[in-house]
Amino acid sequence: MKYSYVAVGAALLSQAVAFPAIAQEAATKMAARAAEDGSLKTKVKRFLMPNPGFDAATQYVSNQGAHKFVPPGPGDQRGPCPGLNAMANHNYLPHNGVATIQQFVDGTNFVFGMGIDLAAFLAVYGAVMDGDLTSWSIGGPTPGLLSSVGLLGTPQGISGSHNKYEGDASPTRGDLYQVGNDYLLQMSQFQDLYNRQASQTEATSNYDLQILTDMRYERQQQSVANNPNFFYGPFTGIAVTPAAYTFIYRFMANKSSEYPEGRLSKSVLKSFFSITGPDNNLKYTPGWEKIPDNWYTRHRAQHPEFLNVGGNTGTTNSFTGVDVSSLTGGVYNAQTLLQGNNLMCFAFQAAQQGAPDLLKGVFADTTAALSKLSGAVASATSGLGCPQLAAIDAAQFSKYPGYVKSKN
Repeated sequence: MKYSYVAVGAALLSQAVAFPAIAQEAATKMAARAAEDGSLKTKVKRFLMPNPGFDAATQYVSNQGAHKFVPPGPGDQRGPCPGLNAMANHNYLPHNGVATIQQFVDGTNFVFGMGIDLAAFLAVYGAVMDGDLTSWSIGGPTPGLLSSVGLLGTPQGISGSHNKYEGDASPTRGDLYQVGNDYLLQMSQFQDLYNRQASQTEATSNYDLQILTDMRYERQQQSVANNPNFFYGPFTGIAVTPAAYTFIYRFMANKSSEYPEGRLSKSVLKSFFSITGPDNNLKYTPGWEKIPDNWYTRHRAQHPEFLNVGGNTGTTNSFTGVDVSSLTGGVYNAQTLLQGNNLMCFAFQAAQQGAPDLLKGVFADTTAALSKLSGAVASATSGLGCPQLAAIDAAQFSKYPGYVKSKN
């Protein structure tokens, strides 16, 4: 089924996965007000996400036959997203790792139960920032496979999208300017995640949202303490980084009648992150992410530091926040950012406002790229009642070497 750009909708809002703590806080406030304002009832229902139920026939995702595992070969792209890597290895995306917007939308919806609205926004954003406006690579550059639309060079794919699509403080990938790449799993980070259920057996293990939220807090503190170029941007920080954690549980957990929201066991976690071996001898094989056997997808139907846009200023433990009011010309401030849908509005609008600067070295003429992204953002924010943000003062980021480096 093809989607229209109108279907991008209220992308992150409808999923309520990228901002779990904020979504819960918003849901509580909205529920309290629902009795007074009947118009809020639909919004409350979307945030609270009642038990979705379980239907084995429709939620089963095959890893057999046409979708049996085939490892990447020479020239096949694999990158920082384990879910996309697994999809390519099982022919739910083209095996070479380069896919169109429509293929990303259809694939992520079928395999992970991602809403069409969120899938469409992320696919369009990837095509604009990391591709040729119609397609993009889940790994690095793929010369000759993408069209020429006034590009100044070869599209870099999401492996080359630091501070555009991918950011620091990832759960399993290292900070680019600290370890030298942002796409290979760092075994020490995976081991940290895996060990958080060390006392549990395969049958009782579950890497749930609380475990992942705790790890996210610690990873952010690690980056501040060890990466002098750490940068936490308005979009990559507030939207993408939390999604990197919540997606692990929301999308990878195996659903069942007993666990309709899913249980993420040790074996399922290892399979999706290309890890093999016993607990005392784990091994990582880059690019070999797999959809587990007997795996069922989603039903297709807490820390304030997470909100601090900013970064280290050239030395470790020098994290300095941006004044949101100065950044947005007074449209938002620290208080209003948490009101209503403002946080999600800000993340989307920041992505749009920052795009011209980020795309200068990518396209000879950025008009078409910016138009496509603007349409996606407009659709994504159309029902959120966002304040009008005319511009973002990107000069506020000049003090952060992690941001400056990503532009060069």
